[in-house]
Amino acid sequence: MAVILAYTAPALGHLFPFCAVLQELARRGHDIHVRTLAAVLQICRDEGITAAAVDPRIEAIQADDTLTGTVRAAADTVEVLTARAPLEVADLLSAVESVQPDVVIVDANCWGAMSVAETLGRPWVVLSPFTPYLRSPGAPPFGPGATPWPGPLGRIRDWGIGLVTTAVFDRPFARQIAPLRRALGLTPVRTAGDLLLRAPAVLVATGKPLEYPHTDWGETVTMIGPAVFEPRAAQRPSWLDQIDDPIVLVTTSSVGQSDAALVETAVEALRDEPVHLVVTAPTGDVDVMTRPGVTQVRFAPHSMLLEHAVCVITHGGMGVTQKALARGVPVCVVPFGRDQFEVARRVELAGCGTRLPAGKLSVGRLRTAVKTAATMTGGAARVAAGFAATGGVARGADVVESRLVARCALPEEQ
Repeated sequence: MAVILAYTAPALGHLFPFCAVLQELARRGHDIHVRTLAAVLQICRDEGITAAAVDPRIEAIQADDTLTGTVRAAADTVEVLTARAPLEVADLLSAVESVQPDVVIVDANCWGAMSVAETLGRPWVVLSPFTPYLRSPGAPPFGPGATPWPGPLGRIRDWGIGLVTTAVFDRPFARQIAPLRRALGLTPVRTAGDLLLRAPAVLVATGKPLEYPHTDWGETVTMIGPAVFEPRAAQRPSWLDQIDDPIVLVTTSSVGQSDAALVETAVEALRDEPVHLVVTAPTGDVDVMTRPGVTQVRFAPHSMLLEHAVCVITHGGMGVTQKALARGVPVCVVPFGRDQFEVARRVELAGCGTRLPAGKLSVGRLRTAVKTAATMTGGAARVAAGFAATGGVARGADVVESRLVARCALPEEQ
């Protein structure tokens, strides 16, 4: 039995993929500890995981919910994650001192924790719950969700995109993370992707064909599928049995965005359609005018809703998008910011749903996009098969356990 410490960014959408992998490791007999956001510690404890909160100062540093668009969202991401980074160093060191883990699993958005993990002298792994900041031959720079475009013209276009992403994301990242790494005695890194590849092993919660078929992130990176997690305490809502029509599930982010605009447009767009809308809005910032055919809650077990769903309307968070596709349910993605542009483009190109940029959101366009997406069950089924072929969380647990084996195989003097 090994002692395993997981360190996550303070976001529900990051914790749940971690829990899926940690559940499997716990099932194999390992002693699991996690540091995460304070509000959900009981969810972890219900799974038999020893849980404690990250430093509250880390959780207090949050993204600007009002920002939309690639450039502003990217700049804000750098500011938030580099501001958290120095606090993560002390926080992770404290957790390691307390837990004395054999292996550490770090969230890809915890740049300070990833850096200090390099200094621990212990096996460590990174888990990326989202499409990682990694370049791959033939893929555009991460951020705007540009379509892969092979050939000389595509390379020129990608060079142009790269000029922008370098100025907005890479240079600020390198400049702001440099003092921290220097203080730790570590070599500089130029990009977030370079930092990610400092890890001996990287798990990415996705799989092909949702991820581009030509993607190659290197030997240390393993795709493990969507890492779907449902809290043990989740119960079937009584109102679900009263719904006779097919369900269209409308989901919003656990970190607030223009949630009301998406939900209100969806309610109006599908008003006369023979479906029942179920809206899950975890931030509580949405108040839908109640009418027959619409149910709104803050939380509901998505797995139970998806059993009856014909389509999911989503902001493009990796968690719910992949949870739907893993069950063969097509999606309509309306991206607002962060990594959602990349998710939306991958859905479109994989033929498992539709993409409607938030700037073009309207009642008519959304109605058309949802109706089109609902016909794309074949593409969703192909993605579901691809996810299953990754080996899932069992494959992820194998990679974590392989770090223990690798450590044991090292010569004693190392």
